Amino acid sequence: MTATATRTAHHVSTRALAWLHEHHEIGALPPDTTADLGDPDSVYKPLGETALAASLVLREAVAGSAQLRMARALLDFGWRQLGTGDMLYERLLRYSMMTDPLEAYAPFARSGLRHEPLNRLLAHTTALRSVRGAEMMPNRRLAVANAARVIGLDEDDRSYDWPALTRATWLGALPEPWLVDWMTGYSATHTVFHLTDWGARPEGLPADLTAYVTTWLPVWIDIWAEAEQWDLVGELMLVGCCLDEPYCEPADWERLAAVQHEDGLVPRDGDPVSEDRTRRFTDHQHTAVVAAIAGTLAVSRTLGGEAPTAAA
Repeated sequence: MTATATRTAHHVSTRALAWLHEHHEIGALPPDTTADLGDPDSVYKPLGETALAASLVLREAVAGSAQLRMARALLDFGWRQLGTGDMLYERLLRYSMMTDPLEAYAPFARSGLRHEPLNRLLAHTTALRSVRGAEMMPNRRLAVANAARVIGLDEDDRSYDWPALTRATWLGALPEPWLVDWMTGYSATHTVFHLTDWGARPEGLPADLTAYVTTWLPVWIDIWAEAEQWDLVGELMLVGCCLDEPYCEPADWERLAAVQHEDGLVPRDGDPVSEDRTRRFTDHQHTAVVAAIAGTLAVSRTLGGEAPTAAA
């Protein structure tokens, strides 16, 4: 990856983070929200995704001081929205089989925001056979295992059978790469994210999967870029940053930078972008999260943790 591409990745990620920060109040939970969360994916899930991006910007510490302040502000905002952990605790207490309190808590815990009653409750529920046996997509099981590891419930990697979890996924079967579709593409990206803890542990991806992904990732990026599925393109570029030998191509970053709007919005696809401020945020918040994480990891993995020279 050239210095020019590193600067491009830095530029894309900082603009995406600034856009998330500028619009974060739109992502606030409705005033009457309770732990029941009738529609968890509407606001609660995006709130956790923004917290994830902020936690990884802080973890990598390669952004400028302004971006680090924005990341901390986004994380603190999300934590306040969740009642500093009380809502997650109450939700888990009521619905012990649900994994979302564990997953939503992980980015906050990673950044030092802890809720001790929730820690204790999670230690209990994650050990239950009913919870361990809950049926879900294989890559989702990896998400749960990695969240537990981040929080400290599986620090020695012995509580979960990582090899078995890995081989149960679509990617773990070393599938015919030309049969990838939109859904399996997302599943494959998240398999890599959770096995490597978002690039912190590249060795977590087995050698044969690393070789497979290294071979086919450039093809998949080009396919979905041609289809203008920018959210999936960003996720695939993020996968490249999680590999033992990072795959971060200048042309990919230039292409993503070219579709990013001047205000920092990164479109999820090739459809027209609404002029409505709220609609723009709800439609494209996830892609901004992906761009912020991917750009941050690209800079971190290629500069060895040294901050980029581009202006913050």
